[in-house]
Amino acid sequence: MTPGERGKPWVRPTARVVVLDPAGRILLLGARLTDPAVPPGDVLFWYTPGGGVEDGESVREAAVRELAEEIGLAVGPADLEGPVWLRRHVGAFAGVDIDSRETFFVLRDVVHEVDPAGRTELELLGEEPHRWWSVTEIAGSGATFAPGDLADRLPELLGGPWTGPPRIVA
Repeated sequence: MTPGERGKPWVRPTARVVVLDPAGRILLLGARLTDPAVPPGDVLFWYTPGGGVEDGESVREAAVRELAEEIGLAVGPADLEGPVWLRRHVGAFAGVDIDSRETFFVLRDVVHEVDPAGRTELELLGEEPHRWWSVTEIAGSGATFAPGDLADRLPELLGGPWTGPPRIVA
């Protein structure tokens, strides 16, 4: 089925990565684009790097590819910890309802300068900012985050390597 066919949302498996620096800050991108036909506005919400899983690709392979495309960071699939979180989000983009089934991994102790050179045409169009956030900054911010309970969930990841099953996040 094609996106939006028969009024049903497009189910999109998605891979995301919680990128943490040595100080325990998380790298987030600021979503500004609601439709490629409309100029980007202010940041609507902050989210982890990641995107859709392509045909023939595992979720872990998609996470690695998305890190390279969105922030210019090359890592191997074995470098990712998890999956740690699972999230389902239904929302519209460019008039198409999208049912994102998100799988989150963790990448720890990253020291990296974001390089957007590998971004897709659509990602470049959004002119998305990036920022390293502490848990305290997220908890005290009036901004919107995805997942919505990021400030509550992040401390568990900062406690050390993930050993349990993935948690459902909002």
